[in-house]
Amino acid sequence: MRISKTTHNALQILIATARSGKDLIKGAAVARELDLTEQNTSKIVHLLSRGGYVKAVRGPHGGMTLAQNPADIRIGDVVLTLERMTIEDARQSGGRDFNHLFDDALEAFVSVLNQHTLADMVRNKSGARIAGVAAKPSKAKTRSARSKAASRPHLVRTQRASAPKPRGVPK
Repeated sequence: MRISKTTHNALQILIATARSGKDLIKGAAVARELDLTEQNTSKIVHLLSRGGYVKAVRGPHGGMTLAQNPADIRIGDVVLTLERMTIEDARQSGGRDFNHLFDDALEAFVSVLNQHTLADMVRNKSGARIAGVAAKPSKAKTRSARSKAASRPHLVRTQRASAPKPRGVPK
């Protein structure tokens, strides 16, 4: 079975939120780290909030934090919460004869995922880069990136100056 991109991103958001501890983490910061749009992140945070996995606080001093202990959040439950509508759509398109097969497969899939918690995922990823999460650059890298960026316009100006200027078409 496969999970949707939304569910995958939701798990990544939960991992980032768990790593922030009790502190509120801004949705915009998570969106930047995971290379998601703020609108998509907001939609996923809303789903996670409705599912009882995160507490979202609105306003300039707002953000999100986990609503439960990471050890109490079972991965299968998160996946089931987020995939429920997709599964219901698949059932409606399939015949009644196949519903018991889908139910059995889904039960087995969720059962295996529920053997793992969010705390397990955070522990497995500690010190390692989360897939799709950019590491924060050190100040040294930031300075070198600024110097490279500052030198690029100079190179462009130099290249333009040495290139011959186009002349009008001779008559």
